[in-house]
Amino acid sequence: MSSLVAQLPAATIALPLAVAALMLFVDERRHGLKAALSLSASLALLALSVALVARAAAPVAHVTSLGGWPAPFGIVLVADRLSALMVLLAAALGAAALVFSVARWQRAGPHFHSLVHFLLAGLNGAFLTGDLFNLFVFFELLLVASYGLALHGSGAPRVAASLHYIVINLAASLLFLVGVSLMYGVAGTLNMADLALRLPQVPAADRALFEIGAAAMGIAFLVKAGMWPLGFWLPAAYAAASAPAAALFVILSKVGIYAVMRVWFIVFGGDAGAELLAYGGMATLAYGLAGVLSSQQLGRLAGFSVIVSSGILLAALGLGDAAATGAAIYYLAVSTPGLGALFLLIELVERARAPGADLLAVTADAFGIGDEPEPEEEPGIAIPAAMAVLGLSFAGAALLVAGLPPLSGFVAKFALLAALLDADRVPVAVWALLALVLLSGLAAIIGFGRAGVRVFWPAQERSIPRVRMIEIAPAVVLLGACLALTAAAGPALRYTQDAARALHSPGAYIEEVLRTP
Repeated sequence: MSSLVAQLPAATIALPLAVAALMLFVDERRHGLKAALSLSASLALLALSVALVARAAAPVAHVTSLGGWPAPFGIVLVADRLSALMVLLAAALGAAALVFSVARWQRAGPHFHSLVHFLLAGLNGAFLTGDLFNLFVFFELLLVASYGLALHGSGAPRVAASLHYIVINLAASLLFLVGVSLMYGVAGTLNMADLALRLPQVPAADRALFEIGAAAMGIAFLVKAGMWPLGFWLPAAYAAASAPAAALFVILSKVGIYAVMRVWFIVFGGDAGAELLAYGGMATLAYGLAGVLSSQQLGRLAGFSVIVSSGILLAALGLGDAAATGAAIYYLAVSTPGLGALFLLIELVERARAPGADLLAVTADAFGIGDEPEPEEEPGIAIPAAMAVLGLSFAGAALLVAGLPPLSGFVAKFALLAALLDADRVPVAVWALLALVLLSGLAAIIGFGRAGVRVFWPAQERSIPRVRMIEIAPAVVLLGACLALTAAAGPALRYTQDAARALHSPGAYIEEVLRTP
């Protein structure tokens, strides 16, 4: 039994990879069989993720050496509190997106389920790997799958936004490869724990080349995280994607932030570039809240909300200590399922709007926004009180994203700001971040309130949307998970604080990785 438990990290990668490959050989017309295989695998992955989180609650990181080769020569998978939490978030969003897609989107294009599981395999590998080369490999796997998901469906706006997304991420991948190559050429290793020990021994003449490589790799991470001005592509790409793909893409922006945290703290000790993260995060936050105020389309509103969450996380990492990082990880765990639920709800909410309703907004033409084409077949039957259920769910998601009490978004922002202000001398940058966080909440109230009025209280006659239970249930479950994090805020914050302390003091991580046979 202990040997099976030790292989949990590898199983969370192998399961979605095997299922994705298997479904490539299943006839596309057998939608029921594909859905059954996919949903069964996603539920199994969710169970494995929960077991991984329970196992990672121990103080020491658990290391799996693939093929029996020890670090730094072999491939190692490292499961600690942070990586296990990220795997659980990815599994939860993947399961919600797959359940939602059964009603309609699985039939909108080929190999949808395979693409989702390839994406989950890449995500889990990126979260669990202990070396930079395999981080690059898993990055490429998840990006290739995301290209297919971004293009899934039809429509000129989706193709145009997806091409921008693909080109920018290909450029970021090239920077990542160049950076990794330079770092390996100087240090002779790509294992993160081994890099941390070798970095002080790098000759002064080669140190500049190593830092250039690290900077190139950092830019690739920040492109994926959506940091301003590198994240200008994100709102349009997320708004144009199908609802289940957009919900999954929420975790993609967090991959960049996770990579920054992991590499920055282990290899560089969390000191180099702190001001860049702090001020870049605040600039990202300002850009996001301006976008939230100016957006007239729900999809772009949600996309800029993703930018806001990235800005808060990056600024908190640059300004804070272990307590602030712990609160930021809790905020990440809350905002990710909340934004995923929001993207799922947007498609259902927009079914109640008449075609061309966005043209009623004064600034819609300036954004060049078009409506999602109507499906040829209605995806369900009208259910009683559909608008009430959608309205309550949309209001809950909006309050969560805005960070209003008593939901977990408020708890996360309050814990973060309290940690930043818990010092004898608070720098001006912390007060600036405090003001931006409060303004972002106000901007979210205005943006979502305006959108809610247009959808649920229109002047013209409103049509009753046709919604299946299988579509509304995933969004409600994700919001329910956020409510559970509100009720269990104490244990959840203790877990994230432990994860942050391990990040800020990576000695135990390094020792465990390098001593594992």
